[in-house]
Amino acid sequence: MTAITALRQIAPEQSSPAGISAAELDYLMASVQTNRFLPHPPAGSIFVGDGDYRAIGAEFLGHYIRLGRLRPHERILDIGCGIGRMAVPLTQYLDPERGTYDGVDPVMEGILWCAQTITPVYPRFRFQRLDIAHPLYNPQGSLPGTEVQFGFANGSFDFITMISVATHLPPDELVVYLNEASRLLAPGGRLFLTAFAIDGTSTGQERLKFKRWQDGPGWYAIEEAPLAAAGVDTDYLLEAAAAAGLASEGLRRGHWRGTTAAHYQDLLIATKPGAGQ
Repeated sequence: MTAITALRQIAPEQSSPAGISAAELDYLMASVQTNRFLPHPPAGSIFVGDGDYRAIGAEFLGHYIRLGRLRPHERILDIGCGIGRMAVPLTQYLDPERGTYDGVDPVMEGILWCAQTITPVYPRFRFQRLDIAHPLYNPQGSLPGTEVQFGFANGSFDFITMISVATHLPPDELVVYLNEASRLLAPGGRLFLTAFAIDGTSTGQERLKFKRWQDGPGWYAIEEAPLAAAGVDTDYLLEAAAAAGLASEGLRRGHWRGTTAAHYQDLLIATKPGAGQ
């Protein structure tokens, strides 16, 4: 089975609310994987995420469009953009005259590669480093995670994506990110967030055996590095999103639990209420 075939199998929706047909989206996802002219970092420099760089990017492009209702003209903020795994496929979808993409990350190497490789060809794709402290990705960072502020005006974005970010944050920092996402979203904008959401009935498949962190809402799967795979109580996640002013559309369960799903981590899509809602 090829990666392209597998991607088509895990995307059951036959049409997209974003105005692209299923056949067109299948073609777009396949071309992202096979277009040798698209930017691709050296294999040794890919510091986040398991799996094939292009296949995962193509998969999430499909999720953004089918599930997140992403439209080509929208303004995107990618929190935790890493080394461009989500940015590269989006270069093939966003309108080059109306759509915009901003990526932020604490790891300098990824930001430099993106700024030097993607931006010169796609100038509406911009990248900046924020010196956020993180014990794994930026241990010498100057900005505590509980004080994070992204340097954009209120309502600057229509779509904010956080892929494998909540899975590396303690609960108190996750709340800060949710509040910032709400501030930055325009009315009708969507937050697209992946997480390990723990509901008490299942703590994961054999690969991830989550244990509760002390008496709080946080969970960890790797004792010696708790933020390498961090979970959070489902109710806490949903309540924190609501407290931030976001209307959750429900939590889609991921196949990390050992069940069939279109994506590995759990997926939360939450909307900023307002015009057109």
